[in-house]
Amino acid sequence: MKSRTTRSKITKQQIYRSVASSTAIETGETVQKIEQNLKQYQAQAKATGLAH
Repeated sequence: MKSRTTRSKITKQQIYRSVASSTAIETGETVQKIEQNLKQYQAQAKATGLAH
């Protein structure tokens, strides 16, 4: 029999942190600044009806 593994739920916060840290390594900016920008752009996109 195969054993089943349980998957943890991936949150938006975890995705933002992952993208931000990867981008920070490439660009030299801080993770916090990039993460803040990602959240800001997402909020703007929702407000204008883009990228749902």
